[in-house]
Amino acid sequence: MSNEYRPVLWNRQKKWYDFTLLTGILIFSAIFVILQLTLFPAITSETLLIRLTGTLAFVLLHIILSIGPLCRLNSKFLPLLYNRRHLGVTMFIIATIHGVFNILQFHSLGNVDPLVSLFTSNTDYLSLVNFPFQTLGFLALIILFLMASTSHDFWLNTLSPKVWKALHMMVYFAYGLLVMHVMLGAVQDENSPLWYGVIGIGLALMIGLHLTAATKERKNLKNQTLTDEGEFITVCKVEDIEPNRAKIFVLRGENIAVFKYKNQLSAVNNICKHQNGPLGEGKIVDGCITCPWHGYQYLPHNGQSPPPFTEKLATYDVKIQNGMVMVNPIPHPEGTALTPATITLSIP
Repeated sequence: MSNEYRPVLWNRQKKWYDFTLLTGILIFSAIFVILQLTLFPAITSETLLIRLTGTLAFVLLHIILSIGPLCRLNSKFLPLLYNRRHLGVTMFIIATIHGVFNILQFHSLGNVDPLVSLFTSNTDYLSLVNFPFQTLGFLALIILFLMASTSHDFWLNTLSPKVWKALHMMVYFAYGLLVMHVMLGAVQDENSPLWYGVIGIGLALMIGLHLTAATKERKNLKNQTLTDEGEFITVCKVEDIEPNRAKIFVLRGENIAVFKYKNQLSAVNNICKHQNGPLGEGKIVDGCITCPWHGYQYLPHNGQSPPPFTEKLATYDVKIQNGMVMVNPIPHPEGTALTPATITLSIP
């Protein structure tokens, strides 16, 4: 969304992002092809394409899964998050090329349908050495297809944010399938400690980033000093909240973002209606709470999106007492206008 809350289609940032993505893919592909031709001079073009697309798709998947936790650790990575769907669709296309050429190369020369052959040529599922790893890759590709085909906001609105988010969280299941696909397939065939190390580093990186981001968020919540005083809960000092920014609090099960703007405080539900993004990690832009994920905006005093948009957030009562911010965690109906708490400036 723009500052005026108009949909942004193909702006300069997106063009630059896609140009950088394409350039990176071309450079990676060139280096990979040169190395393969140098190390394996007799390699066929089909095998080279299969190796290139498989490796490239797997690398892109690691990058995609790294963006989320990196953004929580450092907001400078947020521009990558805004355009992550482009990266995801590109990765799926490359993975599809890999899967199609594998099926054509290994399952299309017999008198059995290639897809039937994929599932029946090897049924040794109880063996670790001879496990039919190709089926794991096929199942992962189905998940990636569902994610790529529903990446547009039309499907988000049709399926509802909750269902859409659950569907796209399956990327972690797909990642697990692909790790086993690679380990039981290409890595096992190569039987080199180098490849085991590369896969291990990638897996450790994914786990480490997500655990670090989760630990940081949990630590921030634990460091909150809350005082329960009946309906209202004291959450922080007024000066603890930066201008045009927010602090996030989980109060009696309610995920609340308290924003400071124009010497006022307002509290809204922290979950964006678009893709459940953390509004409290965003900021006030042109008088509107702006989601850090995709720029969806809401008016802080009533939680309503500026017309013609219709999204609404629950709002909460806020007051200031002795320089402390106090919030009533009982939500008002979504879109309810409340009078902001006014910050009284002390005069020395």
